[in-house]
Amino acid sequence: MRISVSSDMDEPVARFLVAELRDRGHEVLPHGALRPGDDPRWAVCSEAAAREVADGAADQAVVCCWTGTGASIAANKVPGVRAALCTDAYTADGARRWNDANVLALSLRLTSEPLLREILDAWFAGEPSADAEDRENVDRVGRLDREGTSG
Repeated sequence: MRISVSSDMDEPVARFLVAELRDRGHEVLPHGALRPGDDPRWAVCSEAAAREVADGAADQAVVCCWTGTGASIAANKVPGVRAALCTDAYTADGARRWNDANVLALSLRLTSEPLLREILDAWFAGEPSADAEDRENVDRVGRLDREGTSG
């Protein structure tokens, strides 16, 4: 799987994230502080990673900043992106299952290496729900994206 990854800071957990994704067999497309010469501002690099998902250049993305909040906000401004700020495995599983999230947002401050492994395990094991109500909610979010870009 091609995973776009952004971080506004070159922190140990961000470097561990890239290594862990590669160890799991994913192709990593780095942005921000993870790519020399790239713009590391959280709004810029999170948008870049999210756009790769929306454009089909990446299957999913992981966006990081100190709290994860700014990265998730920036990513969610890109139509077609459903970014979820996850601080534990249960939230990551739910984000994939109920929200069909395609971008994982992480806090560089709160996420330890063992916790990151648990979150990634849940994220990649999670499958979007086939439940009609869950699909209707995801479809509604898609309509909100389309309405926001048409008028």
